[in-house]
Amino acid sequence: MIRRANIAALLVAVLTACGPGAAGGPSMNNSLAGGNEPASSQSAVVSTAILSREPVANTAEVKHILIGWAQLESNYSGGGMDPRAMKRTKADAEAKITELLGQLKAGGDFDALMKESSEDTGSAQSGRPMTVTPDAQLVIEFKQLSLRLNVAEYGVCQSDYGFHIIKRYQ
Repeated sequence: MIRRANIAALLVAVLTACGPGAAGGPSMNNSLAGGNEPASSQSAVVSTAILSREPVANTAEVKHILIGWAQLESNYSGGGMDPRAMKRTKADAEAKITELLGQLKAGGDFDALMKESSEDTGSAQSGRPMTVTPDAQLVIEFKQLSLRLNVAEYGVCQSDYGFHIIKRYQ
C-alpha cells in the first residue's frame, strides 16, 4: 500500500523532473528547454501590469514591432535573424524598445515605426494585422499579451525571439 507521503514525494520528483524548465521539458516560453534565456530574466520594459490581468478577448487583431538581440540567434532556425539584431545586446534592445515606446507615447505612428524598426520583416512589409486566438501558432507570450490588450492599447512582451511591442486594433 502506497502512503500519502510517498505519493506526495513521487509527485514532487515527477514535477521537478518533467515540469516547466526541466531539461527537455516545456519552459514558460512554451518551448523545449534549452533556450538561451531563462524565463525569470524578464526585462523592466515588459508590460507586467497588462500581463497580470485576465484576458479581455478570445480573438484580437494586432500588429507588432519585433526587436531582438544577438544572444537569441540560435532561436532563429535557418538564420532568419535580422542583421540589426545581430549587432545588439539585450541592454541595447531594451534601450531601443524604450525609445520606440517614447515615440508612441508622444503620438508616433505605430505603422510607420513598425515598417521602419520591426525585425519581423513579414509583418513590417505587409502592414497587415495578425489574428490572435488562444490556439494560434504563435509564441505563448505574444498570445498572452495580445489577448489582454484593450483596443488601441499597446504593450511589450519578451519571447525567445526578442521584445514585441504589440498594439491591438480589434
